Amino acid sequence: MKIVVLAGGISSERDVSLSSGSLIYKALRSRGHQAVLLDVFLGYEGDDIEEIFEKNKDWAADVGHISEENPDIEQIKALRPDWKKNFFGPNVITLCQAADVVFMGLHGENGENGRIQAFFDLMGICYTGTDYVSSALCMDKGLAKELFVCHGIPTPCGFRLKKSGLEEYIQKRKQNAGKEVPSEEGGAIRFPLVVKACCGGSSVGVYMVKQEEEYEKALRDAFRYDEEVIVEQYIKGREFSVGVMEGKALPVIEIAPLQGFYDYRNKYQAGSTVETCPAEISVDKTKEMQKWAEKAFQVLRLKNYARMDFMMNEEGEMFCLEANTLPGMTPTSLLPQEAAAAGVEYGDLCEKIIEAALRGRE
Repeated sequence: MKIVVLAGGISSERDVSLSSGSLIYKALRSRGHQAVLLDVFLGYEGDDIEEIFEKNKDWAADVGHISEENPDIEQIKALRPDWKKNFFGPNVITLCQAADVVFMGLHGENGENGRIQAFFDLMGICYTGTDYVSSALCMDKGLAKELFVCHGIPTPCGFRLKKSGLEEYIQKRKQNAGKEVPSEEGGAIRFPLVVKACCGGSSVGVYMVKQEEEYEKALRDAFRYDEEVIVEQYIKGREFSVGVMEGKALPVIEIAPLQGFYDYRNKYQAGSTVETCPAEISVDKTKEMQKWAEKAFQVLRLKNYARMDFMMNEEGEMFCLEANTLPGMTPTSLLPQEAAAAGVEYGDLCEKIIEAALRGRE
């Protein structure tokens, strides 16, 4: 089968995407597929487009490791001064149209906000993962949160704040020093809080705030990544994740960072986090979390596969934080670990994702 593994881009998760794409590409090549690993932003400028799927080349050879810091996206943009007129790199669309399926190895706003999926739908290109509508819903954490509340899915209380209203909000806070932070869902939320960019990923733009003195800085830092942020109650307890494939939950995995919370560094640096799958929780709690994951999958109109993130507090109450429409497929990623616990090894997982995409086009 001719497959384009699409990765890279210009989101803050570029490095993660390239790592995911490289692993996916290698797995598909080892199974005899004519796979090509392609950077959606930089594209391919060779003169052998017509024979590219038959080309004997290791497309993953130049893909580096994930650094502890976010990649310098401005340096990547400088490689293509024309990018604002055409996001897709040279020959990307031509190669995607020539493929039997595009495996979406993208992460962050480039691949998970629905724009590329919508374009591919118009061009008749088959791709893995969910469609443009559910991608957009999940990328906007505020919208996803509203749907969780509407459908009774437990989620931390909180509110949205636009960048245009930041200064007014800060002034009101100063005038009412010591007052609790208001919640649009009723009541109030107290420190500690979580401040996060509304459309971020891989915990980029996420800040833990323990006291008033840290709050303003966290808001300003989060607004560097987005025009809107979410402020929500911090849930003290254990962190979990549940992958869902075609509506059916995988085993629950627990994530326990050795230091701090599950931020960008702890997500992708080997040895930074202890991950236990299946999670060491009761059968009843496992079923309950899987039930909420499957309901979130349904409510957000997801297709193919996704991953839901949860917190469980010290009283055993669980809260769905968000949905990830293109979960990481790196060596340390959660979804492959969950699939393995269910008896599905990495290469088979990639094949199942492709099969689901092809069925969706029938």
